[in-house]
Amino acid sequence: MSQHSSLQGSKGIVIKRNVLKRFERVELLRKRGQWKAGDRVQGLRKTQPEA
Repeated sequence: MSQHSSLQGSKGIVIKRNVLKRFERVELLRKRGQWKAGDRVQGLRKTQPEA
């Protein structure tokens, strides 16, 4: 799948995405202590990306 040209600059993605992939959400929740191994990966709580 290709990326929209407005997201790419000379050095890759320039604009920070505000929608996280599932594995990124799991990693963020794990860092915050809100997800542990064995928890379901479907129906995750909403997250704000780190600034």
